[in-house]
Amino acid sequence: MPLIVESSFCPSRRLTNGHLQTIAPVLFRKVPWLTRDRQRLELADGDFLDLDWARHDASRKLVILTHGLESSARDGSIQGMAQAFFRAGWDVLAWNMRGCSGEANRLLRFYHSGATEDLAAVVEHASALGYDSLACVGFSLGGNLLLKYLGEASPEETRRITGAAAFSVPCDLASSVGRLDAPEGRIYTRRFIRSLRAKILAKRKLFPELDVSRLAAMRTFAEFDAAYTAPLHGFASAEDYWERCSCKNIVGKTRVRTLLVNARNDPFLTPDCFPLAAARESKHFHLETPASGGHCGFVSSGRPAFGWHERRAVEFLENASLAPQEGGLTRTA
Repeated sequence: MPLIVESSFCPSRRLTNGHLQTIAPVLFRKVPWLTRDRQRLELADGDFLDLDWARHDASRKLVILTHGLESSARDGSIQGMAQAFFRAGWDVLAWNMRGCSGEANRLLRFYHSGATEDLAAVVEHASALGYDSLACVGFSLGGNLLLKYLGEASPEETRRITGAAAFSVPCDLASSVGRLDAPEGRIYTRRFIRSLRAKILAKRKLFPELDVSRLAAMRTFAEFDAAYTAPLHGFASAEDYWERCSCKNIVGKTRVRTLLVNARNDPFLTPDCFPLAAARESKHFHLETPASGGHCGFVSSGRPAFGWHERRAVEFLENASLAPQEGGLTRTA
């Protein structure tokens, strides 16, 4: 029953709530850009993904990093995790979702929370390179994508994956959208919608038929998902998209040793984003819920203040690569 009841995370005393934990790394942490070696992966549907690499001369271990909403492989959260694994001797592959690498993707569609076919293409590509250990880490939307992929994939598809870790994951998309669209979440929603609006306007230059008449007035994720995410990706409605792409109903089916860390004061998450029952019933899915940490923040007391979640991921996945079928790393209940 891999429900981790004692987290090792000890938050900074100066950062007393989830908002401060969320914002502090964005403002105060500067991470060097490690994954500078870019490779283009052509997809079967005519589109492409850009993969950013950092490699040792002869490493036998690879970690695949998946970024969050309107982010990229150059984001500080990705590069911080890349630095941690690279120091531990792992090669790093940080992939950019469609349209997130600095160049517009070719098709009308772009990326979304449930586009597991793209992660599957990255994993298949990496699996063919002959690494002894292949692990995956995802953040926020990218964590939902990772957990959904692991839950729905066949044993053959995931046979080379030795472990996975995800942080700050909106496991129930509908409730997270509701929280972010509420007044207390608008500080985050405004930033995301501004970026998504620019992406749609850029895509209209390639596809003049794309209707942007209501774009300027959009203020919420619910409006954006109803107008663009759902219809462009084959969903009947925003509600259909949220239900079908949330990892909450499938995360417990993973056959890969997996860690999910969701802070209880994460301003993006609701109680529906904490799959407690799945962790209690699964042999492989570990859930850790520290009281603090915010959204992809985890600023800790003492030095170093940043990087607890990175050390946690390396610890978990180093152990998973040695014994992928073993139990949890900390006391469970």
